[in-house]
Order: sequence, then structure tokens, then C-alpha cells
Amino acid sequence: MSIADIRRDYMKATLSEDKVDKNPFSQFTFWWDEALRAEIDEVNAMTLSTISKDGKPGSRIVLLKGYDENGFVFFTNYESRKGRDLQKNPYASLLFFWKELERQVRIEGPCEKVTEAESDEYFLSRPDGSRIGAWASPQSQVIASRDVLDQNIIELENRFQGQHIPRPPHWGGYRVKPEQVEFWQGRPSRLHDRILYTRGSAGWTINRLAP
Repeated sequence: MSIADIRRDYMKATLSEDKVDKNPFSQFTFWWDEALRAEIDEVNAMTLSTISKDGKPGSRIVLLKGYDENGFVFFTNYESRKGRDLQKNPYASLLFFWKELERQVRIEGPCEKVTEAESDEYFLSRPDGSRIGAWASPQSQVIASRDVLDQNIIELENRFQGQHIPRPPHWGGYRVKPEQVEFWQGRPSRLHDRILYTRGSAGWTINRLAP
């Protein structure tokens, strides 16, 4: 089979602008709860796209760690490529793809750091190995070999042995504050349902997009 011949029709559900919730966060919660019940693997995995100071896009998978009407939160190294991108161009796109439900959710908006207290709270909830890892990895930088990380881990484990492992100053959270949220439901013959929420001065407007 050639790559061009790989296809499937989506048949599971429909999505209508008269049936969705008026608030995109409530609609997201409805879909999120269905995704949890479907036991989707890595349900909180999302593609984060950023733009560098030179206008070059970059995408990677990160994990959603919380959301409310203020936005969607993830954590990372501030000195990583995405951190450097967001420092120069604080705008981001998130994309969830829940293939088991034939659904996507796309979120776009400005991105800002969460408070230090929020970053501390989440960091302290992580296992010790993950906390050490946040210190050990100079994320997105060129390193000579895996041995660099292994040596860093040994040194840090000795340094923090029997002690509290604090959050590194270069590590913390970001919050994407949506200006647009699109809900995509797969339909047959590529005639998918796409419902777009756009934030305006009077609140959210809802429109259907052509597939």
C-alpha cells in the first residue's frame, strides 16, 4: 500500500453549532470527560507550536497539567527552544488529537508564565527522579553524549541525597490563554464538523468552518 492510499472514514459522531456549549471551556470539559471515559492513552498529550524570533515554527508534544477559564497549563524548561521562542514571541497553539473519538481540539492565544507558587506546587508533586531530571538536562542544548546526562544525574543525586529537591529557577509553567478554540469532529468523506469559538469584547462567538 502506498502512503497516498492510507485513509479511513470517520463515522463516530457529529458536532453542531446549535448543540455545543456557549462557553468553550465547558465544551472542552465535556469532551475531556468523554476522552477520560474512553481511556485514551496519554489523553493529556498535546502538540505545542511556537514561533522563533526569526519567524520559524517549532512543534513538540507536551502534557497538559491543568486548565480553567484562565487558560491551559504546561511545564517546561524556560531555557529550552520553546521557552526561548515564547520569550521572544509569547503566542502559542495547542492541538489535542483523540483519534479513538475521531476528535481534535485546537487552541490559540497568548502565553504567559504561571506564578512561582503554581510552579513550585506542581514541581513538588513530581517524583524525585523527575525533579532531578529538571536539574540535570540543559534542554535543547547540544551535548557530547548521553554520558553527560548520566553524570549530571549522579552528581545531583549525591548533592540532594536526603534533602529537599527544590525547583530549578529555569523551570516552571506556562499558561496559554485562548483567543480561539476549535472543536473538530471527524465525518465521512472528509466533510468534517468544525466549530470555532472566538473571544471578543462581548464574550465568545461561535461559527462553523468549512472542512
